[in-house]
Amino acid sequence: MADITIPRRDFLKGAGMAGASAAAAMTGQEALAQTPAVQKTQAPPEALLTLTATEAAFLSAAYDTFIPADQFSPSGTDCGLVTFCDRQLAGAYGNGARLYRSGPFLQGKPEQGYQLPLTPREYFGAGIKAANAYAKKTYGKEFDRLAPADRDAMLKDMDAGKAQFDGFGAKPFLEALYTSAMEGFFADPIHGGNRDKASWKMIGYPGLPATYARTAEQYRGKKVDLKPQSIQDFI
Repeated sequence: MADITIPRRDFLKGAGMAGASAAAAMTGQEALAQTPAVQKTQAPPEALLTLTATEAAFLSAAYDTFIPADQFSPSGTDCGLVTFCDRQLAGAYGNGARLYRSGPFLQGKPEQGYQLPLTPREYFGAGIKAANAYAKKTYGKEFDRLAPADRDAMLKDMDAGKAQFDGFGAKPFLEALYTSAMEGFFADPIHGGNRDKASWKMIGYPGLPATYARTAEQYRGKKVDLKPQSIQDFI
């Protein structure tokens, strides 16, 4: 059998379009008629709210490099990190609702934090574009098309300050990517990441602390072995 490889960005583009079409065409009865086994093993594709297919492919590759699938959890993408980031960037946070953006914008020191006039959505878009340009110049391919070892090497070079993007800070962007990965991996699943509470199960976190007030004394000094509870479990 021939080896057929579907580029990640093409799959994400198709999945997004399929998800939107299916949501519009499928009735409630048709949804219930879907094969139960498939629903248990594969999450339904979600339409992208703001990310382009190229951006989603980049994030998917980066998140899977940070969090590869192993015996402890699924990969970052399978845990819903791209969905988490897409929802974040499509909302008030992504639009810079709480940022001062009237300038003047001066060159700041690293400890002063974010100093650009871009919204988080614009920042991620510009960062992904710069990172793909660097990957293509250095490795001959855009980031999501690189071999896993090359992706890992490029992210390490960004972290070490060795990778130089044209007109853009590679290390601060790497830090923003990593922060996004950690937020999506450990956040409440209602926000799109931490699918099936994978990270909570991995570290033994029971979820909403308020729901365990009556059993706190019972587990004091002992391993907490409870089924994690998410906000969405109470809706």
